[in-house]
Amino acid sequence: MKRIAFIGLGHMGHPMVLNLIKAGYNVNIYDVNTAAMDELAARGAIPLVSLAECVTDADIIITMLQNGDQVKEVCMMNEGIFKNAKQNTLYIDSSSIDIATTLYLHAEAEKINLKMLDAPVSGGVAGAMAGTLTFMVGGKESIYLEAKDALEKMGKKIIHAGAASHGQAAKICNNLMLGISMIAVCEGFNLAEKLGLDTKKLFEISSNASAQCWSMTSYCPVPGLVESAPSNKNFEPGFMAKMMLKDLHLGESAAEHAGAAIPLGQLATQLYTQFVEQGNGELDFSGIIKMIAAP
Repeated sequence: MKRIAFIGLGHMGHPMVLNLIKAGYNVNIYDVNTAAMDELAARGAIPLVSLAECVTDADIIITMLQNGDQVKEVCMMNEGIFKNAKQNTLYIDSSSIDIATTLYLHAEAEKINLKMLDAPVSGGVAGAMAGTLTFMVGGKESIYLEAKDALEKMGKKIIHAGAASHGQAAKICNNLMLGISMIAVCEGFNLAEKLGLDTKKLFEISSNASAQCWSMTSYCPVPGLVESAPSNKNFEPGFMAKMMLKDLHLGESAAEHAGAAIPLGQLATQLYTQFVEQGNGELDFSGIIKMIAAP
């Protein structure tokens, strides 16, 4: 069985590692949070004291980090991936980062004969725990096919989005639409309540009419309408509002890069910025209904 080095053991990385172990992979792990490493070591992962040691003997390297600066650092530093991995190692970045950094890392990886994919995910913590993530993969098709078996151990839907950076592009566009649609659902239900319309009746009607969308039918921000939604658990994430804001900023950056207009995306960014600055960054992003519905 191939050896995987996994870097980044946060809310998403931790359950992804568990699914790889469950599938029979030998998994080296590294994170600055030693408590996270200790917990996974007790479940069969192999903790290493340095990043270089983690990646040296790996056949596949996966990063799941918070932003492009972190990914660039672990790739390019002296003890990092690009200076210590074997040639022809498969490198998969599943972080959600900006297009420019992704394209830069693809180019640098190719110079040293590393096979790189950008493969961000959708599905949140629940999807990571259940092994039902959707992977949006950018890079050469031959590399995608080589990576597919490992990705299928962590996800239910593995989609080759296209060339280098197209995985990130797909994630950015998806979450741009998600952030906008969640605000629309919050506004609609808030207006219904103010008009005296029962929210259960609105849900019954709109979930079977033209306003139907995932933000409503799978993740409704009104409690009592979708059993599995964070709104029924005091907006415990899920997908934190501060991470949605991060992805909306990535959307703004991508739009500037491509010369595309995103007026609703910019407005959604402003609203999530306000929500996060009010101290709600670690609530689920659907919790923005609390701000929208406030007097």
